[in-house]
Amino acid sequence: MDNNLLYKIGITQIERIGPILAKNLISYCGGVKEVFGKTKSELAKIPGIGYNLAVEVIKKDVLKKAEVILKDIESKNIKTLFYLDDNYPTRLNHFNDSPILLYSKGTKTYNNTRTLGIIGTRNATIRGKKITENIIQDLKEYNVTIISGLAFGIDAIAHRASIKNNIQNIGIMGNGINITYPTQHSNLRKEIEANGDILSEFPMNTKPDKGHFPMRNRIIAALSDAVLVVESDLKGGSMITAKMAFNYSKDVFAIPGRHDDKCSKGTNHLIKSNIASLAVSADDICKLMDWSKNTDKKPKQLELFVKLDENEQKIVDALKDTQLDSLSIDKLYHITNINIGQLSSILLKLEFKGVVENLPGARYMLLR
Repeated sequence: MDNNLLYKIGITQIERIGPILAKNLISYCGGVKEVFGKTKSELAKIPGIGYNLAVEVIKKDVLKKAEVILKDIESKNIKTLFYLDDNYPTRLNHFNDSPILLYSKGTKTYNNTRTLGIIGTRNATIRGKKITENIIQDLKEYNVTIISGLAFGIDAIAHRASIKNNIQNIGIMGNGINITYPTQHSNLRKEIEANGDILSEFPMNTKPDKGHFPMRNRIIAALSDAVLVVESDLKGGSMITAKMAFNYSKDVFAIPGRHDDKCSKGTNHLIKSNIASLAVSADDICKLMDWSKNTDKKPKQLELFVKLDENEQKIVDALKDTQLDSLSIDKLYHITNINIGQLSSILLKLEFKGVVENLPGARYMLLR
């Protein structure tokens, strides 16, 4: 049993401690394991904790619950993404309320270069279905990962269109990762796992609950470089997600429609309120996002066309050898032992040569 992972799961099991307070606890205590080694009086002195929450931290059943979850995920080969680990989605690092821990099944696509959240009503119209399918088909050459919530309607259409066009996609769930909701999407979920990822912040066996879906929606918003609302009434999960994305300083797009159409009232409102930019095609999104087609930026064959010095080769080898899509500059420093200032300069040169790409969060990806 992974004891370190036990404590990581454990901190998510403390009653009334959400992501912000949990991160505060870990920071003050010097590590996740250290949280559980503190006394009640020591914990009570930490800002935002106090006596009542300190009592919750030291409860003996917290780690017992975590042990049950840990055994369960190990038996089902479910991966975990902890916010201090290298495999944690880099885009989530920018937000205080991002999950402490995520459960994952799939092929690790969450750090891909471009991501687009596509959301909308559960009661999609034929028009909404067609628009979603056309936009995703036209995004095929732009190396964009599609993110949605695995729900009925626009979500499911977006996932299926992504699979049909061999576009990697991510499904964010509002329940435990071992539960498929809605159950009718069991096969769809398997297909998503084969070419993308299923993610959830909820422990195993957590049932779908109305209060979970806004939490799910913030992950969609935070993981997406941009969010597209295809159809929505004035109220609903899509509107919540769009406003979250806007507050996260993400680009929001909405498909306009007739003023008397219930499925377009929400999207029209987003455009009218300057929360969303009007979009009717993939081209509208890609122009504003400055996304070019894959054919405009062909990967270079390093061995044939680019000469690398010794330190450049060290960096390339490190990026080749990793099982992750990208590495942070700190990780590259530890692997290559190149002075951090010199490392930054070399990485910039490699960018100019078209060998690596600088991703959000000071991470670097090898252009293969």
